[in-house]
Amino acid sequence: MSEIAIGVLALQGDFEEHIQMLARLGVATREVRKPEELRGLDGLIIPGGESTSMGLVAECWGLVEPLRAWVHAGRPAWGTCAGLILLADRAVGQKRGGQPLIGGLDVTVNRNYFGRQTDSFETMLSAPALGAEPIPAVFIRAPAIVELGADVEPLASLVGKTGEPIYVAVRQGAILATAFHPELTDDDRWHRYFLSMVGEVGD
Repeated sequence: MSEIAIGVLALQGDFEEHIQMLARLGVATREVRKPEELRGLDGLIIPGGESTSMGLVAECWGLVEPLRAWVHAGRPAWGTCAGLILLADRAVGQKRGGQPLIGGLDVTVNRNYFGRQTDSFETMLSAPALGAEPIPAVFIRAPAIVELGADVEPLASLVGKTGEPIYVAVRQGAILATAFHPELTDDDRWHRYFLSMVGEVGD
């Protein structure tokens, strides 16, 4: 897979863990902090972290519009946790004043559905698109998708607080979004899945 290059937004959060996982898969990566660093990339990962801080830093560094252009042009993008929030078209539970959203993913996300840091947890998810074996998921101050657009494919879900289904992994075209942190486990199936999406666009 060395012929492709994946950018990892490196403004804040756990971008290094994504880079390490991709390195184990033999994939070239680039830390992205400036608009020009998006050039020549085949895919982009927006990692977990603090979504408000990431959005504000991206705004200060002139990255919001280039990121929007990337996503809305149909280029492969994957958001994990805070990255999911930034990719969502709609967000509830935002801090006062809100935050810039990149958008492109036709979902409504509850920004802090699972509560505080102390409410973080790990579980095993069923994700048939990635194979029959359950896959580990680490949720840290995690969001959840509470509404899906018509073209959004659910990949993994959990039972919500009042018994309703909530979605924690989805795909819409070239966009992948996970509410949890695959890069904090030893399981590389989500990264392989994203790389397969990148390959589809490149074909």
